[in-house]
Amino acid sequence: MKLAVSNIAWSPEHRAAAYDMLQAHGVRGLEIAPGLFFDRSADPFAPTGEELAQAMREARRAGLELVSMQALLFGAAGAALFGSPREREAFRSAMLRAIGLAGRLSIPNLVFGSPRQRVVPEGMTEAEAQELALRSFAELGDAARRAGTKLGLEANPAAYGANFLTTLEEADAFMARLDHPAVTLTLDLGAMHMNGSFPRIADCVARLASPISHVHVSEPHLAPAPADAGQAATALTALSRRGYSGWVSIEMKQPPEPVVTTLEAALGRLQQAVGLASKEASLT
Repeated sequence: MKLAVSNIAWSPEHRAAAYDMLQAHGVRGLEIAPGLFFDRSADPFAPTGEELAQAMREARRAGLELVSMQALLFGAAGAALFGSPREREAFRSAMLRAIGLAGRLSIPNLVFGSPRQRVVPEGMTEAEAQELALRSFAELGDAARRAGTKLGLEANPAAYGANFLTTLEEADAFMARLDHPAVTLTLDLGAMHMNGSFPRIADCVARLASPISHVHVSEPHLAPAPADAGQAATALTALSRRGYSGWVSIEMKQPPEPVVTTLEAALGRLQQAVGLASKEASLT
């Protein structure tokens, strides 16, 4: 498994220590939220050449490559997939801006979560929402393909304030209708825990019709992840049996101090899970 960590796990002042710790543990992948990666930029989605070069130097010095981007609508006031024409245009512009930055940085995957920006309003039918979303993501998929990246849709549980594509099955069905080569699935383990579907993960992963471009090892409400190495190993085994060979990224919010100690413990559990999954594979 190719292991990565999202930079939402630390604040910019802890960046150097976090990078050193990732390097010490052999982690080579870095998932970024632009607002944290380019925190010294007036516009993190349009960093200057020097700002970009400095951020990349720091990551490369630790042997890290950028493998995914999240928080795509950071700072996009009034953006809504199902909003008014003005809100939909703000959504479109912000998403195209994020896709453009991913192309500039050669990031192969973007995670579309944004639960509150994809709420279907009262009065809009499910059929209307589906058609609007299909048109929107067909255009965004075309832009992602031109940029050399993929847009990974993530199921967001209702507990996060979403009411559209809240389960993995719903996201998979939407993807089947869209049928776009540059729009894929991001598999989020925390969402499966919250939806009560994690005990069926082996069957769920095996039945997916859509390709998976990225995996978030997460817990409900972005608590330190993984919480349990055995459960994470079950997920990794299911992914391995499916033939998934992409990045598996810890996604957790910044914990209380000490940040690096908490992150290091989480990484230890994930690496233990990798070992357990490898042992399981050798026995089958």
